[in-house]
Amino acid sequence: MFESAAGLREEYASLETELASPEIFTDQARSRKVGRRYALLAPIVAAFAEYEHINDDLSVAEELAHVDQSFVIEVERLRQQLEVVTARLTVLLAPRDSNDLADAIVEIKSGEGGEESALFANDLYGMYLKYAERRGWKTELLESESTDLGGIKSATIAFRAANNSAPENAPYGVLKFEGGVHRVQRVPVTESQGRIHTSAAGVLVMPDVEADEVDLNEDDLRIDVYRSTGKGGQGVNTTDSAVRITHLPSGIVVTCQDQRSQLQNKEQAMRILRARLVQAAEDQALLQAAQARKLQVRTVDRSERIRTYNFPENRIADHRIGYKAYNLTDVLAGDLNAVIEALQAADLKERLESAAEQI
Repeated sequence: MFESAAGLREEYASLETELASPEIFTDQARSRKVGRRYALLAPIVAAFAEYEHINDDLSVAEELAHVDQSFVIEVERLRQQLEVVTARLTVLLAPRDSNDLADAIVEIKSGEGGEESALFANDLYGMYLKYAERRGWKTELLESESTDLGGIKSATIAFRAANNSAPENAPYGVLKFEGGVHRVQRVPVTESQGRIHTSAAGVLVMPDVEADEVDLNEDDLRIDVYRSTGKGGQGVNTTDSAVRITHLPSGIVVTCQDQRSQLQNKEQAMRILRARLVQAAEDQALLQAAQARKLQVRTVDRSERIRTYNFPENRIADHRIGYKAYNLTDVLAGDLNAVIEALQAADLKERLESAAEQI
């Protein structure tokens, strides 16, 4: 059942040797790649070692139980332990997203609903910042465009875990289920009659990758510079510092104007472009997989409504898994754990079923 774990243990030992080699520090790209893979395999190897140890002890105990009845209780205890570690190892070996250990870049954009949508987009922005604080992540605002009433037309934020953070705390693996259309139902501040309105904002979650992890051809890029707009500040609106990068093969366009210099804006735009290209490739792979099997959680349709925030009822509902709770106030204050854990559980169930079908 766990033949693959044995092979992964050999790979783990090889990676451990490579990480101990001085040469690894001269190649940062290779060092990051090996380090991520090593961190991913560590819990699998540990669980497999425990599985083998308990299994060996159980075999011995079962033999002794035939001649000594006192070992019957020990056999039962070891069987229970084996059941627990088997379940944990099964989960660890389930197919998973190769970017789960990456940091994340999240784009939030206002949608239908005018100013109310922009205000709601700002609420989502605050919600994710507070959630990041709870998880001990660092955040960096890469790009933003605000409105006069305090809303945001768009915001792009980078989420980064601490270097010693556990694999399950990696931002992309946690936030990837947030991608899609978020709908709000409430009385807008601009509504004079007290009527409930419905508006929406879009969220796109992408893995934050290093420059050497994406093969980009300079000939595929069109780079335009222009004068920054908006509130700006000293040195921002006085020069052609804003940058627009168009990736010609895919048609993806990224603009950045918040930084003081053209070079800084270009670096930020390239960072966002790399993340979008990686996410686009992953979406294409998911689309191909969905042709054979309907995915319950990981939608590749970024225009799909995934969640509703109903203020009059203090209700949050995730439509992909039928999740519903009446703690919207807490959720907007950053308490997202319950809904994200429910989404992760549904995703795990899907991955386990998919793996079982392939056996």
